[in-house]
Amino acid sequence: MAKRLNNQSTVGDVLKQIIQVNKLQPGMDQIDVKDAWKNLMGNGVNYYTKNVVLKGSTLYVELSSAVLREELSHGKTKIITMINEELHRDVVKDVVLR
Repeated sequence: MAKRLNNQSTVGDVLKQIIQVNKLQPGMDQIDVKDAWKNLMGNGVNYYTKNVVLKGSTLYVELSSAVLREELSHGKTKIITMINEELHRDVVKDVVLR
């Protein structure tokens, strides 16, 4: 049963409560990670990005360029750090480039 919020709750607090009660956080993380990838990687990488999917704490990125995939594979830890900093919490623990 959902707890009743007082009349002085902010809209942000109400939305956080709704997300928590309805267990919507994994879906919200999926959207947030896609947006973070798009913002952080820029137009050059986004042009070759086919798909970005978060499953659990692993980020799967499908790229159409083998050269770019090889380049990004050298900076996986930096990608993880950048995305987690953008989201202000640890969501991504591993990156798989396909």
